[in-house]
Amino acid sequence: MSYPSWQPWQGGGVPQPWQGHSVPSLLASHADRERAVDVLRAGFGEGRLEKGEFDRRVERAYAARTVGELALLVADLPAGPVAQPAVVPRTFLPAPRPRTNGKAVGAAVCGLFCLATFGLTGIPAVVLGHAARSEIRRTGEGGDGLALTGLILGWLATGGWALVLTLMVMAGLAAG
Repeated sequence: MSYPSWQPWQGGGVPQPWQGHSVPSLLASHADRERAVDVLRAGFGEGRLEKGEFDRRVERAYAARTVGELALLVADLPAGPVAQPAVVPRTFLPAPRPRTNGKAVGAAVCGLFCLATFGLTGIPAVVLGHAARSEIRRTGEGGDGLALTGLILGWLATGGWALVLTLMVMAGLAAG
């Protein structure tokens, strides 16, 4: 048993559309006549044939005895729509990163400046950090790590200043 040369496992090319029978003297079947009439209807619907010519060709198609006669009736018309290649979907892109909350960035900056400003920006870092974490939970924005950094550094600076002030007051009371 031999397979057509276009079979994928034989390494051939792509299959070609059916072009009708290769033997023009082969007797036409009812299905062959209907296919020819379908091509004629499509040509008439597209404006390629006038009404009188369409009627004559349909009459000749139903009266045709051989496949060769049918081929002559539709030879000047397109055989049908050309097969279009399947649309290949674009690859899935990763989900975009969420927008970073601005207050979280501000909290982290204030927290980092606590060292340079001797704790002056500690309280703004805490306030911005809490506000940012609240907004992040509500909106789904990014920057929770930045807000947490600002909170920790802000509380450390505020606690450090509270400890320094407490020690100074205690030292003043002890000396005085």
